[in-house]
Amino acid sequence: MIDYSKVFHTGVLVPDLDAAIEFYSRTLGLRFAEPFTLEGFPVWTPEQGLKTITNRFTISCDGPVRLELQQGEAGSFFDAALSRGDHVGLWVDDVAGTVDELLAQGWSVVAAGAGPEDRWGPFAYLMPASGGMVVELASSALRQAFERWWQGGALTLG
Repeated sequence: MIDYSKVFHTGVLVPDLDAAIEFYSRTLGLRFAEPFTLEGFPVWTPEQGLKTITNRFTISCDGPVRLELQQGEAGSFFDAALSRGDHVGLWVDDVAGTVDELLAQGWSVVAAGAGPEDRWGPFAYLMPASGGMVVELASSALRQAFERWWQGGALTLG
């Protein structure tokens, strides 16, 4: 079972990251980390398999539950035009093991950092079979890098 108290962000797909940063800063009083662009970002989906995309995103510096804004490549899982694009993200120590638990309980993987043969990678997005809230499982191994980023440092992954 996942520990819902480890939710650290609500994510939203947006068509224009800069406009969304301005809007949420002005209307919610949030401060955001410097936007980061992932080039060649591997994303697996059941429909397309493993593809590499470009994804530009940021996260609010204010928490404890932060707001993540993502502007994804057209046609990708992160394309705001193709999805409502909202989810909650939480830290887990074992992405693959947590995915296994949720699959056994009726969830399905809708996107991940790697395919099932590679045990999903450092993140996975899951949805209940009946629809509803999408949950992003993020490896807690990434936590220090993200915490440094939203405290004003550079985001370094890898």
